[in-house]
Amino acid sequence: MTSNTVLVLYAGGTLGMRDGPRGLRPGGDFEARLRQALTRLTTSRRDAIPPFEMLEYTPPIDSSSATPADWQRLARDIATRYADYSGFVVLHGTDTLAWSASSLAFQLQGLGKPVVVTGAQKPLEAPHGDALGNVETALRFAALTDLTEVAIAFDGKLMRGCRTRKWDTQAFDGFHSPNWPLLGEIIESHPVLYTARLLPSNGAPRFELPDLRPLSSIVRLPLWPGIQAHQVARLLDDDTVRGAVLECWGSGNVPEDNALIGALAAASSSGKLLAVISQCPHGPVSLSTYASGSALKDIGALAGDDMTPEATFTKLVHLVSQPLPDAQQRHQFLTPLCGERSALE
Repeated sequence: MTSNTVLVLYAGGTLGMRDGPRGLRPGGDFEARLRQALTRLTTSRRDAIPPFEMLEYTPPIDSSSATPADWQRLARDIATRYADYSGFVVLHGTDTLAWSASSLAFQLQGLGKPVVVTGAQKPLEAPHGDALGNVETALRFAALTDLTEVAIAFDGKLMRGCRTRKWDTQAFDGFHSPNWPLLGEIIESHPVLYTARLLPSNGAPRFELPDLRPLSSIVRLPLWPGIQAHQVARLLDDDTVRGAVLECWGSGNVPEDNALIGALAAASSSGKLLAVISQCPHGPVSLSTYASGSALKDIGALAGDDMTPEATFTKLVHLVSQPLPDAQQRHQFLTPLCGERSALE
């Protein structure tokens, strides 16, 4: 193994699937298939691919069935091999790719090496597909020592992992980062990093690898017109629920309904973390702008600034999985840990 070797973790996804009688299904022997596909690149592009080894998950993770236990497995596999490789690429299904990338960012804080997550909308062998290009892009960026965070590579773009969302079900340009600019992109077949937008390297990693296996600790609660207090209470009045992502309107607004605020206040006073984000994909929440937002602030709800739903959810899962006092959990949520939010409110 050379010092510039990248480890590729093949977790699953469409990019590794093959056609079957009932549609796409997981395909085996992915490493041999990938190395064969790379021979289709021009000589100059092939020569620019760093040496890599592969860890192939058997059976592959079904992205739509992924759980926090899968996020935990990916992070621990990287952490235990961290000293042996110069960078890491995770090949993952696109449906929950942004969720896994966000969780990896919280678990692998203080990275001094690249971790690049990618997938594809089409399988590796599909004519005119995107899989080979996305893997090539991920490998090229995973060889750059200035990149020291979890990122997503897709359609020639590099985005912060905990800032990115799946944006389209089919388009090759399927992932966007609505509230943070690109970290880099492929320009004239070369990977270019925009270094001013990157997280700085902080020396030794401070990995946090809690047990994420307990399920149903965090729930999502998107508001809808006509939502009733009893519906909210039924969801939150559960001892297994330790927090919720409140997806509010605009800059953090809720209906002017005392019973609804009361149900949320009861959950907050019982120690559940309530994180407020906007249903709008662009822009932050501000709980001081409108009276209804101030009511949320008064009951102890936490402003999620401009975080994505995926980052907000995985951050709450990460925090409640650790033996932290309530005050520290709240402080940590409001503190940018890996570039997931812009500022404190």
